[in-house]
Amino acid sequence: MARVGLIGVGDMGSGMAVNILKNGHELVVYDLRPEQVEPYVERGAYAAKNVGEVGERADFVFVMVMNGDQIKAILNNGLLDGMKPGSTFICTATILRSELIEIAQCLKEREIRVIDAPVSGGAPGAAAGTLTMMVAAQQDVFEDATEVLNAVGENIYHVGEEIGAGQTVKACLAVLTGVTYAGIFETLSLGVKAGVKPETLYEVINTSVVGSFLFRDTTQNIMERNFAGQSRIGTMYKDLGIAKTLGRECGVPLFTLSAAAEWFQAGISVNPEEANWAIIKIFEDMLDIEVKSEK
Repeated sequence: MARVGLIGVGDMGSGMAVNILKNGHELVVYDLRPEQVEPYVERGAYAAKNVGEVGERADFVFVMVMNGDQIKAILNNGLLDGMKPGSTFICTATILRSELIEIAQCLKEREIRVIDAPVSGGAPGAAAGTLTMMVAAQQDVFEDATEVLNAVGENIYHVGEEIGAGQTVKACLAVLTGVTYAGIFETLSLGVKAGVKPETLYEVINTSVVGSFLFRDTTQNIMERNFAGQSRIGTMYKDLGIAKTLGRECGVPLFTLSAAAEWFQAGISVNPEEANWAIIKIFEDMLDIEVKSEK
């Protein structure tokens, strides 16, 4: 059993908190919104008064927030001073590689170990404890944290020892995810506008060479008109921006990603709080169609 801290219990952190407790670890939790931590206190977690107290009480600290600026603010507002030498900072947020390298250097100066571990799987994966984790850390640090990582993830990949490698892999994943979403939206729109039922498109494509979980999940949610929760448009747009930045840093042209990112920019303008596949509504409005199941 480990003493685990968690900062940020939003869509992703809430599921992580439940699974940390389920796996028998002590949990100290903090969120800017005190009401967010109450359900975990009822399950046995300790509600920290501030981020510094999280660092004081935990040997492993997960940080699951939106961006690098928030992580820097958390560190500067007490976490850096609260964490003990030899404790481990685990960044499960998706941020710029350059930001995490800078953050890791500050932690290293305090003899705090760092794990770069962005995740994939969305809120459903966090709730089920089945997240895919792209972990970059020194081998001994990774091994020491394996039990804690297993509490929140199922597919855990040690992608390298250099901090930033995890964020690099996540950015590459974001490229493929973004362009796949765009392809799904265009495919469904073309088929329905041309008179094909969405169920037919689903059945055929699902068993073809490009059938995938993302296609099935996205298409089912669209046909059922379920646009709530899970991965929000704003989060995906942020991840696509991180990938574009990495592309510029490495001199890699990302033509299809740039086009996909514009659809997500449009989605933010129309339905910023809805799930990624709500972008289909833009196509529907333009084409006077509805990608809806008849069942």
